[in-house]
Amino acid sequence: MVTHIEITDQRKEKAEEEIRETTKKVDYNTLEYPIEIIVQKYMEGRDEDENELFIPDYQRAMTWDEETQSKFIESLMLGLPIPYIFVADISEGEDLARLEIIDGTQRIRTVTRFINNELTLQNLEKLSTLNDFKFKDLPLPRQRRFKRITMRMIVLTQAADEEARRDLFERINTGSVALNEMEIRTGIQPGKFLNLIEELSKSKKFRDLCSFTEPEINRKAPQEFVLRFFAFLNNYQNYSGRKVHEFLDNYLEQENKSNALNIDKMRNEFYSMLEFIERYFPDALHIYRKIKDRYETTTRIKFESISVGIALALREQPDLIPKSTTFLDSQEFKNYTQSDASSSQNKVKKRLEYVRDQLLGN
Repeated sequence: MVTHIEITDQRKEKAEEEIRETTKKVDYNTLEYPIEIIVQKYMEGRDEDENELFIPDYQRAMTWDEETQSKFIESLMLGLPIPYIFVADISEGEDLARLEIIDGTQRIRTVTRFINNELTLQNLEKLSTLNDFKFKDLPLPRQRRFKRITMRMIVLTQAADEEARRDLFERINTGSVALNEMEIRTGIQPGKFLNLIEELSKSKKFRDLCSFTEPEINRKAPQEFVLRFFAFLNNYQNYSGRKVHEFLDNYLEQENKSNALNIDKMRNEFYSMLEFIERYFPDALHIYRKIKDRYETTTRIKFESISVGIALALREQPDLIPKSTTFLDSQEFKNYTQSDASSSQNKVKKRLEYVRDQLLGN
């Protein structure tokens, strides 16, 4: 006769502890789900941020245009090989057994939009008769077969902590043309300084000044501009004139780790700079815009020159009232900020201090 030992709460806790300690840090499983189930896991509870399959904060927004999304749907229908989706089983806080998407957000968003009739197929070549179709326009048997198409997942176990997940995100995306430098920074360098950058990048006044387009916002251009403002304001004297992206990476890492980081002071300096432009510069909301037949996003060089120059001047004279801002129309300023202006150490120093000195009347 077999004697069964009572399964107590204590035994359950000990069993869970043993499983977690024994599982390797980056152990993984390979799963395959029908599209219908993937969409269900992504959609159910999304509004309450409790969906089983979710997109973390460090991931980017929807960047595929509708043509790219259409071609992905076409590939699924043609049965072409689809890259694995990478997810991680997380257990931070209340353990809801959620799956964090590490790589594959564009694919999951695309199939969700298609099934929810938010995507109209366009510019298809192999299945050209499907152009202008939404999911609801497909015959019912084809709808069912589409929902049964499977997508494969690599699932990191819950032993894979945030560091391991971000490391995988970096390995997948570093060097990829699909992600720009700022998107990669957001994925692999979390911290209190990056949180401040995210906060300030959402300022309406700031976005209006720079005239960011929606695709640029999705690709985190505002965050890069904020990072460049602080990096050059606080560290331009140490800029070597070599690779700008390495200079920005190093500064972001340094500030994220700093115990002396003064978030309130940095926030105030950023907003003081914006308010100064709005108050004293003519046609303030257009100051960063290059006008041809329409408004365009300001160049990074022009943004750095004006914003950092103002902040440097305000550090020396907080109650500064400029005598003139006509220097912005001067040939000298245009030479400093033209699109092919050098990013050498000397040129960067000159253009930042030029704006500062002009405002201070030096």
